[in-house]
Amino acid sequence: MEIKIIKCLTDNFSYILFDKKTSLSAVIDPSEAGPIIEEIEKNNLNLKYVINTHHHYDHVGGNQELKEKYNCKIAAYEADKDRIPEIDINLKNDQTWKNELFKCKILHIPGHTSGHICIYINEINALFTGDTLFSLGCGRIFEGTYDEMYESLNKLKSFPKKTQIYCGHEYTKKNSDFCLYFDPKNSKLQEKVLAINKHIQNGTPTIPTLLGDELECNIFLRSDNSEIQKQLGINSKDPFKTFVKLRDLKDNF
Repeated sequence: MEIKIIKCLTDNFSYILFDKKTSLSAVIDPSEAGPIIEEIEKNNLNLKYVINTHHHYDHVGGNQELKEKYNCKIAAYEADKDRIPEIDINLKNDQTWKNELFKCKILHIPGHTSGHICIYINEINALFTGDTLFSLGCGRIFEGTYDEMYESLNKLKSFPKKTQIYCGHEYTKKNSDFCLYFDPKNSKLQEKVLAINKHIQNGTPTIPTLLGDELECNIFLRSDNSEIQKQLGINSKDPFKTFVKLRDLKDNF
């Protein structure tokens, strides 16, 4: 199975997963239908599923048109059935879902929204994190709480370090500026920023990113680090309080 990264809207990423032998495919978070249809038609793919990580329009905007055109099924978190129209498959927390294309693990990771999920496909070592975990960042807290987002990120930290993270937006450059500001001595982060800048210069996506890199470089996954706490001027060694401070600061960075 292969993954095709599709740029949508201003800075969204959608993902087409497909099997070259069977031409079966699925799309994760179709922000808009046009770019997805173009890729499906160009490669003669058979779209079977639309999968949504959460209900925000920039992640479900293409659902209805794709369903009407290809008669595909929409899969999303069961609690969002009233916010994502025409769900055919109600996904559950901690569920293993198997379809014609792949087997995946579904995890409920609230914080950005109350019904946010991630999709982990062990076969290709890929984790689709929507707007919860970004390269060098994490999502804004809209419907959930700081506690929920913190716990959701801790869930994601438990995956294998070689897991490839596919997130919902191209926010990496802005996120890297924030991380460098509060973690300036991090040599691994400095190396990652150089690689990010090369991607930007070449016009290529900065994702996927490896979870191992994020654990070393993403400031939101390192709130237990004493150097970061010192840079923030925080006396408390409580990583949760550090996370809250970082999330508040990022909102206005």
